Amino acid sequence: MEHELKEVIKKCDLAIKQEDFDTLMNYYTDDAILVVKPEMIARGKDGIKKAFIAIAKYFNNSIVPTQGEMIILEAGDTALVISQTFLEAESKKDSEYSMERKATYVFKKNAQGEWLCAIDNSYGTDLIK
Repeated sequence: MEHELKEVIKKCDLAIKQEDFDTLMNYYTDDAILVVKPEMIARGKDGIKKAFIAIAKYFNNSIVPTQGEMIILEAGDTALVISQTFLEAESKKDSEYSMERKATYVFKKNAQGEWLCAIDNSYGTDLIK
């Protein structure tokens, strides 16, 4: 059986592709962080939404994230997701950052039993120099 987090992440990827950032914010905790790029972190839903708008602009509004192999390690109301993440951008062929990543995400279950992203790090351990 597929872990329910795979579906949540798929919905997030679709929201990013469609630039539906209001819907995307429904999948983040209020105090979440997003690693925008090495040494740059967005904090909270407002900061993360602004970051995603800037990311979309950087990729000429053509970014399409998808996930490959995914490992989900769950302990109670917390889950670590290690995922092969692919970024495509038809309107931007060059980027100073890798378009294939080994991402790490941390999700927490809220009181309603919904998984929300607390840490969104598409760079994974590549942050370590």
